[in-house]
Amino acid sequence: MTIAKSRGYRVFQGINAVILTGVVIVTLYPFVNIIARSFSEERYIITGQINLIPRGFNLTTYRIVVSDPMFWTNYGNTVVYTVVATAVAMLLTTCYAYVLSKKDLKGRTFLIWVAVFTMIFSGGLIPQYVLVNSLGLTNSIWAIVLPNAISVFNLLVMKAFFEGLPGELEEAAAIDGLSTYGILWRVVLPLSKAVIATMVLFYAVSFWNSWFTAFLYLNETELFPVTIYLRNLIAGATGAESAGAGLSEVTQAASNIQSVTIMLTVLPILAVYPFVQRYFVSGVMLGAVKG
Repeated sequence: MTIAKSRGYRVFQGINAVILTGVVIVTLYPFVNIIARSFSEERYIITGQINLIPRGFNLTTYRIVVSDPMFWTNYGNTVVYTVVATAVAMLLTTCYAYVLSKKDLKGRTFLIWVAVFTMIFSGGLIPQYVLVNSLGLTNSIWAIVLPNAISVFNLLVMKAFFEGLPGELEEAAAIDGLSTYGILWRVVLPLSKAVIATMVLFYAVSFWNSWFTAFLYLNETELFPVTIYLRNLIAGATGAESAGAGLSEVTQAASNIQSVTIMLTVLPILAVYPFVQRYFVSGVMLGAVKG
């Protein structure tokens, strides 16, 4: 049986459609503009003639960047850093969140406040640098991975998700002889695909876009992530343009290099996002709302 929609409901749907369409347009416009600028010539960008369509189509900046072997070295570093850091972060966050989800755990409140305390207070940049340096982590992948291994926000979301799972399932698994780790691996994690996919996306995006940690602790060019490479490229191109480098390729690159670097940085994340998008909303909401 079809339920007739009232006039007020149809008006409500129409208004919602208009508002959401406007939000989509406002969201997509800057990104489309960046794509157009990345493929446009310098003179059109300088004079502000680029809107949604490239003008004076050119690939000069892309050619300069991708022809540099160091770009691919740093890009590979970023992939390694992101994969390793995300794996470590997910391991620590999952274990910590699972422990905190047990309401009968002794010292649970203290462990929660230890995590929450770090959201409000931090040791500061200089003490952290001294600590990392004294541990001998500089110029290594662990200088990027360990200082940011646990996001307290992600921890609390995953904790809330685990608390929402039926306790009877774990009790039945324990009766069947599974250990604590067996219950986590064979019962809890298969039921937590939504929140796990969401947390993987959060961590991967964070580590992929991170540059300041690498800027602090990495001194060798061969160890830089691609974000540092692109930052240096922007600084070098901008400096050459300010110094009046004529019509060289560097000056050409300086006009649209920011757009090109944004494109090269976000493309891998855009490629991964569709595979986890279906888990995204349910993962966040199920981990954030208790009913």
